[in-house]
Amino acid sequence: MGQLQQWLDEDWVRIGSDGSILGSCGSKKEAEGKPKCLPRKKAEGMSKEARAKLVARKRKKDPNPNRKGKPIMVSNKLSGGGPVVKQTIRGQGIVMSNRLR
Repeated sequence: MGQLQQWLDEDWVRIGSDGSILGSCGSKKEAEGKPKCLPRKKAEGMSKEARAKLVARKRKKDPNPNRKGKPIMVSNKLSGGGPVVKQTIRGQGIVMSNRLR
């Protein structure tokens, strides 16, 4: 079975702004904002807060729920750490803080 067929066979669900799983992807209620869809396994493996962050990021990039045209894709990966901090060490230039010895 190819990767495309595996992708099509996954059970895709819609995520609400509070992080709850609302139902199957492709259907939305009138008062709902722009839907964020994920495979059910991935959605259930994430915390409710993480799912809510994904929806907020999606709606920030594409705020108009009735916009027509090509969908705007937003990554499903949440950053694990804080921002990259650059420090200057005399004689070494700029290095990332996690590269310091």
